[in-house]
Amino acid sequence: MVDRWIGQYKEGYFSPLTNLARLAEEVGELAREINHRFGEKTKRKDEAEGSLALELADILFVVVCIANSQGIDLDQAFGAMMQKVSARDAERWTKKER
Repeated sequence: MVDRWIGQYKEGYFSPLTNLARLAEEVGELAREINHRFGEKTKRKDEAEGSLALELADILFVVVCIANSQGIDLDQAFGAMMQKVSARDAERWTKKER
């Protein structure tokens, strides 16, 4: 979906460093929203309520852009990461009773 959208423009994907800067910006926006909701820093009365879902989606978009531009299969990478975490942390946490 992202590749199809980016592919309609001549410019294509931004460079990895530009996308990294975009990612940092989006993570900052998520941090600000979480701080306003759960931290001590409340929003001003005239400041609109943000959306955690949209901020997370913005981050996901940039991560997908980075992966696509570098030829990384995120499905495969995510599966490998979950296998790593599952093996490494199998006994780390208290399991729920079923």
